[in-house]
Amino acid sequence: MTTAAPPVSSSSSQPPAEAPTVQVISTHEAEKSQPTSVTACQMSQNVLATPRGAEAPSPSVYLSKRGNSIRQHQGTLQEGFVQYAANKYHVTDNPEGIINLGTSENKLCYDLLHARLTRPDMLYVEPSLLQYSDWTGRTFLREEVAKFLTHYCGSPKTLNADNVVVMNGCGSLFSCVAAVICDPKDAILIPTPFYGVITDDVDLYSDVKLFHVHLDCEVTIKDYRAFHLTVEKLEEGLTKAKQEVAVILMNPHNPLAEIYTPEEMIAFLEFAKRNDLHAIVDELYMLTVFDESVTFHSVLSLDSLPDPLRTHVMWGLSKDFAMSGIRAGTLYTENRELVEALAQLGCFHGIPGTVQHQVAQLLQDRAWIDNEFLPENRRRLKAAHSFLTGELRSMGIPFLDRPAALFVWADLREYLQESSFQEELNLWRCFLRHNVLLSCGQAFSCSTPGWFRIVFADQHLHLGGLSQHLTLKKHLN
Repeated sequence: MTTAAPPVSSSSSQPPAEAPTVQVISTHEAEKSQPTSVTACQMSQNVLATPRGAEAPSPSVYLSKRGNSIRQHQGTLQEGFVQYAANKYHVTDNPEGIINLGTSENKLCYDLLHARLTRPDMLYVEPSLLQYSDWTGRTFLREEVAKFLTHYCGSPKTLNADNVVVMNGCGSLFSCVAAVICDPKDAILIPTPFYGVITDDVDLYSDVKLFHVHLDCEVTIKDYRAFHLTVEKLEEGLTKAKQEVAVILMNPHNPLAEIYTPEEMIAFLEFAKRNDLHAIVDELYMLTVFDESVTFHSVLSLDSLPDPLRTHVMWGLSKDFAMSGIRAGTLYTENRELVEALAQLGCFHGIPGTVQHQVAQLLQDRAWIDNEFLPENRRRLKAAHSFLTGELRSMGIPFLDRPAALFVWADLREYLQESSFQEELNLWRCFLRHNVLLSCGQAFSCSTPGWFRIVFADQHLHLGGLSQHLTLKKHLN
């Protein structure tokens, strides 16, 4: 069994490595885990569209058709989290509870955050913070966000606070942006696999659909990287789609943890411009890169954007600052009409004034960010990533080795009884029955069954428990 190749650096000064960064599996193992066809991928979408676990509730006479559809909808990400929320692991209060390695949260830095969030400057209330304000975010917060993004995105020019929109999370921003740039039944192009909840973000309110551009997990002479996104694949997807309005790009990627180079991102943005598509760029993990040899480049660092009025960049505190419960997401766009339209929806997605004050105080504290939080957070993430990938290597499990984000995209096809999405779902349920929550590939619209996202930003004790369950499952197979 060979080990994983070293990660590919995304620094513009270093070309991609010739070897793929997926751990190589033996010929015998490869024969056991052949990819399925696009037909199977379509089945994955059908499975996702149906409720999980218990039977779907019968339609309610008190709800509209849309209300019943929303009530009955539940994918694996939602179902798994509901079960976890009802039975959370706790070392003393509930040691038999569910260990959550499925939800992308950083649980390694509570001590750092507690120390900073309880300083006196955070405990502040004045009358204006308890009153209505600009629904794109209070001026003082938008100014701090603009300064923060200018610095940490490496923008060659000072970013304008008037181009910033702040809402209660990036899910709200996805929903609102879809509502104002798309009409019902319009579609947004998105490479798969991708963070599956985006499907709900754009659909539940606005009836906007996603058109999938499937990326292949197999490495070929033409595709030297697994799940390799290229302009050619985007072009091919666009020719098959109808009523395309936008494309969603994630960098670093969820769930692949891929870091795209400036050259790649420019090519993707030029593709969007050629086809008059909005480019929604998700950079939620931009500071969650824990290898000093790898550099992330924001699209806001470019000297000029190919189409600035159709390029909209998202960022938030959930991932980079391990604060998913704060609910603060930001959008930067030079399109004033878009900002004005979003302001009309902002009253449904606002953030409390006192929380906006706390976020502004945090973002302006460069000494704490640069000298305390980021170095220690990256050190802990690197150690946790090394621990999990070491466990995977010891079991001969292939995975994408990327030094970013909070998770590893792992190939568990060897653990399937057969290559099908139903069998993948069975494996996911097997983990859950043993109180380990993972995220299966069909929740991300992966075109090949057997891939799982495993979150490593947790205690080593929890990660070690995963290997025990995998060993047991392999023995049972």
